Amino acid sequence: MKQALRTGLIAVAAIVAIGLYASIFTVGQMQQALVLQFGRVRAVLNATGEDKPGLYFKIPFMENVIIFDKRVLDLDLPVQTVLTADRQNLEVDAFARYRILDPLRFYQAVGNIGLANQRLASFTNSGLRNVLARSTRDAIVKTERGQLMHNIQEDVNRQAKALGVEIVDLRMTRVDLPAQNSAAVYKRMKTEREREAADVRANGDQIAATIRAKADREVTVILAEATQKSEQLRGQGDADKNRILAEAFGKDPDFFSFYRSMQAYEVGLKGSDTRLVISPNTDFFRYFSDPQGRAAAAARPPRGPADPSATTGSTAGAAR
Repeated sequence: MKQALRTGLIAVAAIVAIGLYASIFTVGQMQQALVLQFGRVRAVLNATGEDKPGLYFKIPFMENVIIFDKRVLDLDLPVQTVLTADRQNLEVDAFARYRILDPLRFYQAVGNIGLANQRLASFTNSGLRNVLARSTRDAIVKTERGQLMHNIQEDVNRQAKALGVEIVDLRMTRVDLPAQNSAAVYKRMKTEREREAADVRANGDQIAATIRAKADREVTVILAEATQKSEQLRGQGDADKNRILAEAFGKDPDFFSFYRSMQAYEVGLKGSDTRLVISPNTDFFRYFSDPQGRAAAAARPPRGPADPSATTGSTAGAAR
């Protein structure tokens, strides 16, 4: 008897636990829920500021709960071709972000996220075509892109309101020409860049030739001026040299004659194998026999100092 009572109590406790477990559900901070009783909506939870997330109760086996995400949801759109106002085909790749504002209307209109994505994709593609068809390619790509996306978002929101959702962001990630047109455009751009490069290169060659010609002219002028100045300095040096030699000859003829003879020896006897066919009694060797240079000069009338150029000339024919 006690065993049967214990078994019955355990069974009742199990049934109570199962019933309690089946009657409790939670709604998270980022969730909203619909409580359905035989298909009829009995309550909407955490959809507005009045509802709070937390623990809730339902009638087991009579009511069921459908949870919807309260966060922003993604909607990726397929690439589609749009004809613009200036008769240009563009491939547009876009995406959208939306959230469920009214879970009851959302449940009544589509029932689940998958079907909602299909309906929103249809609305968005239609909005893209309607708005972009009234705009030019340059406006879509560059000048009015932001305003066009705003217009598309407003157009889609007017239709999405019936689904209980709101588009919070819509972007065109890529707007490009079709593949068959891109090759032609790329080829035209390449040709234009090559033409610009040729123009720049030709201008550079012209400028380089001008600079080179100017530099050559300046080099010629500088060399001519330097040659002229060097000749002037050389002539001035030769004049000073002759003047100094003349003054030295006038002051001491004997020393001057000795100095010029030493210069003639240096020029005439240069080298390690110099040979001269000449009489040793000539005036050229007078300082070899007499340091005063009087031995060879005694038999001749007096003459001027030996000229290195003359001596060199006289000995050049006899030297090897």
